[in-house]
This record gives sequence, structure tokens and C-alpha cells, in this order.
Amino acid sequence: MHLEMSQMKKIRFAVPLSVALSLGVLVASCWSFSSGSSGGTGSGGSSGDNTGGTTDTGGSTGSGGTSDTGGSPGTGGLVGSGGSTPGTGGIVGSGGIVSTGGTPGTGGAAGKAGTGGTPGTGGTPGTGGAAGKPGTGGTPATGGTPGTGGTPGTGGTPVATGPCDILASAGNACAAAHSTVRPLYGSYTGNLYQVCKGSFTTGPNSCKGTTKDIGVVAGYADSASQDSFCSGGTCTISIIYDQSPNGNHLKPAPGGGAVGSPDNPANATDLKTTLNGHSVYGILIKPGMGYRAGCSACGVVTPKGTATGDAAETEYMVTSQNNLIDGCCFDYGNAETDSHDDGNGTMDAVYFGGGVVWGTGSPGGHNNGPWVMADSENGLYAGWDGDDQNIATNTPLKFNFVTAVVVGDVASQNSGKGRFALYGADATNGALTTEYDGIRPAKTGYVPMHKQGSIILGIGGDNSNSAGGEWFEGVMASGAASLSTLNAVQANIVATKYGK
Repeated sequence: MHLEMSQMKKIRFAVPLSVALSLGVLVASCWSFSSGSSGGTGSGGSSGDNTGGTTDTGGSTGSGGTSDTGGSPGTGGLVGSGGSTPGTGGIVGSGGIVSTGGTPGTGGAAGKAGTGGTPGTGGTPGTGGAAGKPGTGGTPATGGTPGTGGTPGTGGTPVATGPCDILASAGNACAAAHSTVRPLYGSYTGNLYQVCKGSFTTGPNSCKGTTKDIGVVAGYADSASQDSFCSGGTCTISIIYDQSPNGNHLKPAPGGGAVGSPDNPANATDLKTTLNGHSVYGILIKPGMGYRAGCSACGVVTPKGTATGDAAETEYMVTSQNNLIDGCCFDYGNAETDSHDDGNGTMDAVYFGGGVVWGTGSPGGHNNGPWVMADSENGLYAGWDGDDQNIATNTPLKFNFVTAVVVGDVASQNSGKGRFALYGADATNGALTTEYDGIRPAKTGYVPMHKQGSIILGIGGDNSNSAGGEWFEGVMASGAASLSTLNAVQANIVATKYGK
């Protein structure tokens, strides 16, 4: 936007004397049972419906087990008729070494709940076999403690969830995802940004020194790697990588209609902070600095996946009330592909600040913000209520870490008057507040919108670069995300523990 107008329990079984009379036969049967055969269906306990057998016969067919009939499969031994004492099921659990039906816990694939070893082998009874089946010839499940075959989930680390995972699950896939502090997908293991040590110049090919890509360690940016590389010198940020599959990598912006000269890269060490005790670096934008992707003179010429025309989109950034400079324009989001002011509706970016010379939130006055607004080109809009000033619902967000969100919906909303919504919150606590949700500005060009899909950071669509502010992460996603989805994203941001 142009400055002028652009923008077996251990189960103790009493072994009766009658059992001892059959012990020799039973032991022989046990050796057969523990050989790893599947085990018969336990006919030795014909009356052992979970009572251990009330028949005194020592088991007409299970008195010593003539063919592995001394126990139900995996139930912990010669089940059922091995003795007159109800529930003893013979020498219960002697079908093998109890609970050694498999190496407990190794039967489950890594990350799965332990399945009890090699299940159902019918060999050594217990937890590795069908440990959870009630013993039919004795006390149920005396073959071992059910479910002790492994520690659930210990074979793998659960994958964390990022904002882009949340959005994708709601049908709002990320078209671009940028951050210098953390991955925005739970599975992302690539590089977050590139630093340049030594000399640099303006524009997309800014680095004239040596470069190093900064990746992810334990879920956070590898700032230690940056510190080591940059030690004894000065580093700038030459690339902010797009974590989405689209490759919309941000590089220092080329010149544009408002400022013809290319922009400077940000100093890599100007904005150090912490995330859950981990040191990381954000980006401190100062006047003359800015980044862009998907424009005719950009390092990435053609944007991929971002909204064009009147297509709906959702954008957010994590920023701050600190170090704001109320020039045009501290934006992140959708802008023109030719780096010029192409008229109303050719931008749809999230802005944070005092509104420069355009709109204001409550209580009005450009010094009373900062507010989250939409930069729709030739206007910064805190909402619309017949005009763009003093939008009552849009209150200042005076936090050290701020979540700022714009949802740009389609022209058919609100009876053909279009829709955009603004949300904001403390990025360290609480849910989003609806700052505005209503019609587009009632001016020519905004209904329908004419988005072009270039991606900007810290500047206006025509390379107006007199603004400043702090920036940590940002996303452009497809479609108009619901407030419930966005609050799930906000919860994820809060859980990141900015500044803690």
C-alpha cells in the first residue's frame, strides 16, 4: 500500500491333595502345553465356567491332560478340572512360566500400545497369549495380568501438532507457513530460515558472505547453531523458508511502486526471545526492511497455493506491541504480484499497528492502538461501520506477544456485501476475541476482491517500507476458517509458551 493512499495377581491357588495324586501326569501335560502349541479348548474344566470347576473328578478329560487339554488357550495353565477346590483349575498357571507368553511389550510395534508380546501363541500362557480372556477352568485370566504385554506407546514418540495440522484437519490447508522460531507442522523437520554472515546487499539475492540454514532441534529453532555460526561476525536473515509444500520462500523484497529500491534483510540477532525455555530469534523489522515471495522480481517469482481473485483465505501472525513504527505498513499476507498498487481489493493482508493515516479501532486516534486490521489496499480496516474510523468492537491489543488474524471471505456473504473478520488475543493466554466480523468496506473494488497471491512481510503491497515491528510466525491458509478452528490454533500458540 502506498503511503499516500496505497496499503496371577499373584493368584495363590491352594493345591489340594487330590491334585498331587495326578501331579506326574499333569507335569507331563504341562511340558506338552508349554511347547508353544495352541492349546486345546480346555476340556479338562467342563464345569469351569469361571468358577474353577466344581467337579471333583480331577477332570474326566483333563485329569492330567492327555493332549494339551489341561488349559484353555493362554489362560495360565491346566484349566478347570485339575482339582476339587473351586477355582483352582488344577495347578493353575503351571502351563508355563506365567506371563512369559512373549517378551512383554515387544510384541507391539513401536508406538503402538503393547500387545502383550507375540499374542496368542498358546505356548507359555500369560500376558503374551490371550491374556485378557477369562480363564474358563479357573479364576478368569489367571494366566497373567491382562494387558501387561507392553507399555502402551513406548515404542515411538507421538507426533506433535502444529497450527497447519489443525487448519488442514478443518479443511483449511496452509498455502504458506513461515517462522524463525518453530515448526508449524508437527512433522516438519526441514530448515526454518537461512542466515548470512558477512557482507550483504539489498533485494532477493542479499547475501554476499557465507550462509547457513537453521533447522529444528527438539521442536524449536536451532538457535545454538546460529550463535555458533555467527560468532565473531554479523548475520542477517537472507531466507525465511516456507514450511508448506508450496515453496513460497521469503527473501528481501525487490523494489516496487512506492519505493523503487530493494529492501534490506533483517539483522539475525536483533530479536532474541524464549519459547518454553528455549532461546530463539524472531525478526525485528525496521524501516527499509521487508520480505516478499511470488512477485515478478522476487526470488520466488510465482506464488503457489495462495488465494487469488475473490477466493477465501485465512491469515495469522504472531507479533507484539513492542517496537512498532506506525508507517506503512507492518503487514503479513496477500499482496500484488507486480509490487505496485493495483487498486482497491488487490491486497488482503493482516496488519498490526495504529492504522497510519487510515482506519482506527476503539477509541479512535492513531496513537491509541495497536489494533489488528486488514490491509485491503488503499486502506487499513479495523472494520466497517459506515466508515473506517473508531470501530467500537475493535479494541487495542497491548500484549508483548499478540496473535493477529484476518479471515477474508467471499463476496456472496452478508447478502452480497462480502465479509471479513478480525480476531486477536494475547499469544500467551486465553482465547481469541472477535474484533470485527461483518461486511467489506462499502467502496468500489472490495466486493468482490481482486487478490493476486504474492506474500509480503513487513511492507505494503507496493513496497512501502516505512513501518517496523516484531514478527515470529505467520500462516496463509485456504478458505475462511471457523472461529472454533482458529481458537484451536490459538491454544496451540499459547502452549508454545512465548516469552517463557
